[in-house]
Amino acid sequence: MGLWHVFYEGWQMECCGTPFSVGDEVSWPLLLLDADTVLGGGWRDQLTEVAGPVEDVGGVRMVREETGLPVALGADPDAEEDRRPRPGSRTRSAGLLSVERHGAKWPEAGGRVRAVQVLTQTWAETAPGSRSYEPVAGKRGLRAVERCPRWFTETEGERAADGRARRSCESGVVVTLDVQGTDSRLSHAVREARGIPGQGAETRGIGAADLAALLETLSTATPPRRRARRRHAGA
Repeated sequence: MGLWHVFYEGWQMECCGTPFSVGDEVSWPLLLLDADTVLGGGWRDQLTEVAGPVEDVGGVRMVREETGLPVALGADPDAEEDRRPRPGSRTRSAGLLSVERHGAKWPEAGGRVRAVQVLTQTWAETAPGSRSYEPVAGKRGLRAVERCPRWFTETEGERAADGRARRSCESGVVVTLDVQGTDSRLSHAVREARGIPGQGAETRGIGAADLAALLETLSTATPPRRRARRRHAGA
């Protein structure tokens, strides 16, 4: 089985999601996002690389990853032209896998939840007293939990040195999804870290909290040199 980091945004869960626990079987439509456009960027260990043929499925441009994972490619709604790879071509892209419950439909990826981590993001005022907030790039933390919450919280933080107010917001969860019949760089990294020679035993004999701690230390892909496309998976 292949291990994949998937970001389930808090608003997606609060809107129309179903909470899940470690060990549950789930099925989600996955969308590859430009990591620089999600919560201010600064993602490292949660990046994923996918490679494979591009196809059009019901009006959605997607990749059937070389080891079997179905992933939609988001389009940039602000771009003057669609720069996504065309159906029939091949692509290799790095980004942030996310659950997308809105808009078009495409084949889902099903697997077992191996770890759940609540992601807490720091937000700061755009200017002192503006009361308009933006995410602070890279200022986030992960907390291992057994079950994804239905609702997410936020707390007021200390003001920054320049006087801008700050908030700490639970912005979603990072899920480690174990998808049968696939393989990934993350799986290779876990096997290497645990001294396991072959595929299929990456999560055997390790608890969810220990697995989550291990995953935080592993980089799953090199950050993309070129900006990938944003969400909106319509072809």
